Amino acid sequence: MSHERLHQQRMKNAFDKKVRSRKFHEGDLVLKKVSHTVKDNQGKWVLNYEWPFIVKRDFFGGALVLTNMDGEELPSPVNSDVVKRYYA
Repeated sequence: MSHERLHQQRMKNAFDKKVRSRKFHEGDLVLKKVSHTVKDNQGKWVLNYEWPFIVKRDFFGGALVLTNMDGEELPSPVNSDVVKRYYA
């Protein structure tokens, strides 16, 4: 029984080494991933990310409230998994 626990602990440690936390702060520029629910005729040339958004508020669980560059807030918060940092 202890051998299984040691193996699981080693696997967890190996996985945790590769995980990088993603912290976003208010005012950061981010790109939001486009959900491809609607079929386009552009095929592989369709954009994967939407243009830069500004983080208006970040929550503890990883949710972000985004605004576009004009200051208009998006209707619902997004998960931090679907955004990546934008370097201008």
